[in-house]
Amino acid sequence: MTPLQELIVRFQELVAQVPEIFQPFIVVLAGAVPFVEGELAAMVGLVGGLHPAVAGVAAATGNFLSVALVVAFTARARTAVVHRSRVKATVGGPATPDIQAADGFGEPEPAQPLSKGRRRVLTWLNRFGVPGASILGPLAIPTQFTAAILVAGGSPRRWVLLWQAVAIVLWTTVTTVGLWLALTHVVGV
Repeated sequence: MTPLQELIVRFQELVAQVPEIFQPFIVVLAGAVPFVEGELAAMVGLVGGLHPAVAGVAAATGNFLSVALVVAFTARARTAVVHRSRVKATVGGPATPDIQAADGFGEPEPAQPLSKGRRRVLTWLNRFGVPGASILGPLAIPTQFTAAILVAGGSPRRWVLLWQAVAIVLWTTVTTVGLWLALTHVVGV
């Protein structure tokens, strides 16, 4: 069993063990975990016995709260870095970070190569803007990572939060309804 599968099983066991009033809070916590997010957290709630609407809302809430925290943190970090770069440029220091080396053509080399998921999100951002990157982002990487990439790249926080909320509601609804239909009509639960 992979660590992600084990985490989901533990969340399901926890949902089944706590009183009914606290079960949505367990799903909120599950939704806040990257790679689990709203989609799998809603499944945890459904399999744990929650009503589909409660499971979906709780999962989406947890996912959005964690994305909001990531956006706030990333925006503050970006502001600090941009401010520091501007101060260095006005004082006469190098405008590029010291950790980047220049190649033979004077172009700075990236500190690390971009991951496949990050390259996809950046491609979607260039093609479709923040709305498209937010909605398609969960196909490549977790929403928390997508939001951090968008904000770090200079996209407005409110715009990113709006479209991340749309994406979270969309994907959580699709997976919740799909699983509920499968459990109801295929399995017969």
